[in-house]
Amino acid sequence: MSRKTYSLSAAAIVAIGTISFSSADMSGAVAQESDAEVVSVPEVAESSDTVFISQEVVQPLAAETLEDDDKASLIPQAAPTADSLRQLVGQIDTSGTLSEELRCLAGAVYFEARGEPLAGQLAVAKVVMNRADDRRFPASYCGVVYQRAQFSFVKRGRMPNIRTGTAAWKRAKAIAQIAHDAMWESEVDDSLYFHAKYVRPSWSRKKTQRASINTHIFYR
Repeated sequence: MSRKTYSLSAAAIVAIGTISFSSADMSGAVAQESDAEVVSVPEVAESSDTVFISQEVVQPLAAETLEDDDKASLIPQAAPTADSLRQLVGQIDTSGTLSEELRCLAGAVYFEARGEPLAGQLAVAKVVMNRADDRRFPASYCGVVYQRAQFSFVKRGRMPNIRTGTAAWKRAKAIAQIAHDAMWESEVDDSLYFHAKYVRPSWSRKKTQRASINTHIFYR
């Protein structure tokens, strides 16, 4: 569930016998530097049917052929409105099951920042998301969180057990959803790194500080 945008291309070739189509689809308190880069491997699908196409065609689906539930799904849903981040967190339904990617994002918030104010929790989520959008890092939330030697709470490639019945986990899930859906702006902006104020890693001197929230400092 990466936030990256991938491009889709298609080429159609008219032939007497057959035509084929191919397409390419597509981690204590320190988020450190990494030179890792993820390269996606395209998958190829083939069709043996003969197709004659003179130009690109987009065929709209008539509204009258849709069921009521399908029609409703086409209408953009209004995002929750709130005067504060705390109020917004209270409006998020956290009763459902998280996808694996959102669970990784919420896990990072829970282990790195559950004792921080909500703005600090959102900032940690934003760093994970920014990394997933940067080609120097893995292209998914889970890939970022589990990247070797990046997040100190990850031990031997595993996330510790989460106390899922706690208010802290409920807040972390809400923050992850808010960050993922871009419901609230974070002052850390495009930050890719952060560390606790009680440490001073050498790499921080080479980075641009974006924000300082409670016990964490964030950098680009």
